[in-house]
Amino acid sequence: MADIFDVVADGTRRRLLRVLHDRSRDGGEVSVNELVTELELSQPTVSKHLKVLRDHGLVSVREEGQHRYYRIDSEPLAELEEWIAPFRGIRPGEPAPAALAAAGAEDGPSLVGDGPRPQDAAAVVLWEGAEAGARLVGRVAADAVHSARSAAQVAELRLATAQARLARSRRRAALGFSRLVDALPFGGRED
Repeated sequence: MADIFDVVADGTRRRLLRVLHDRSRDGGEVSVNELVTELELSQPTVSKHLKVLRDHGLVSVREEGQHRYYRIDSEPLAELEEWIAPFRGIRPGEPAPAALAAAGAEDGPSLVGDGPRPQDAAAVVLWEGAEAGARLVGRVAADAVHSARSAAQVAELRLATAQARLARSRRRAALGFSRLVDALPFGGRED
């Protein structure tokens, strides 16, 4: 089964998470039809990616008749946040500077006021970390795919070359055998 890094490495799933994240700020859920319209993707494509996100706990679903409504669940992204934090100069449990700015505080998150709540700041850190991790994983995956394709092309070329050499060797052997049979006094052709 894919880990969280594989899941968010896909650009379509990151786009889905972004839409769900933006809508969840308002406490809302998003229907599959709304996602299809907003992302300009086919319904089967959206459903396929939502299933992967659901299987990894990144979204929850509420069914109402034949309609399904999705909401983001950012808890599983904590693994990405923990992995990315040291690269951003953040100690575990410490909010990132961007999250503090989003929370409207310079020295720390505000616990009162009209600005975002501290958990919103954590969501900002989580989301930024997920995007950065996804870009990194995407680049690594793209490099791996390119290397694998290049290696496969080289292998195919070597195989074709070896097959051509083998065919030439077989023709030479058959010709040599035919000449040898012709040269034998008892195995030659009868005229």
